[in-house]
Amino acid sequence: DLQNRKLIKRHYGGAELVENRGTPLVFRYHKMRPVKNVIAKKAAEFINNGDTVFIDASTTAQCIGQYITDKKDLTVITNNMMLAGFLSENNIKCICLGGEIVEIPYMLDGADTAEFASHYMADKMFFSTGGISSDGAIYGGNAYYYLHLTMQKNSDKVFYLADHQKINIKQKKILFDLSKVDYIISDYAFNDSVKEKYKDTNFVEVPTPKTQKY
Repeated sequence: DLQNRKLIKRHYGGAELVENRGTPLVFRYHKMRPVKNVIAKKAAEFINNGDTVFIDASTTAQCIGQYITDKKDLTVITNNMMLAGFLSENNIKCICLGGEIVEIPYMLDGADTAEFASHYMADKMFFSTGGISSDGAIYGGNAYYYLHLTMQKNSDKVFYLADHQKINIKQKKILFDLSKVDYIISDYAFNDSVKEKYKDTNFVEVPTPKTQKY
């Protein structure tokens, strides 16, 4: 199935990813799942009853959904159709942004998605990307780039979620740096010089076995 969707090339003894493509969604769902759950559970602690929150289509942010089903008067804005469906089934009000399906079968993006997002304001934004440098530059890649920029501007508080494997995973575009983020939640322990550089950013370190000093 993955080969038919041109995500991998099969060969004798295994398979390899098609060049110039990111890791397929089906693989990212399971990659670093235990750590993503710990990060997401901590992120959910910042969501209060009555909040309007934006949760992006990253597999890390999607994990937040399972921890907020008991919230009252919560509104979630997302470009993740799977998350919207799950939360709606649990009586959470959801606004699913329109657009093109860019990661089969649930993730939406494109000019229309960013345009729809520009009409909404959020108390809090939760998002992740493909990577962040050890000195705080957040890489945005191509997918969700303008959506992230739009929602960062339209949110009172911004939360960036990143497991330790995303440190120094570089992409073509820098989205912005940690000066635009109010909280970073990670199992990676950034060094003191980075924390000093971004004094207004809260570094929330989750206690997992993978926590490490740089």
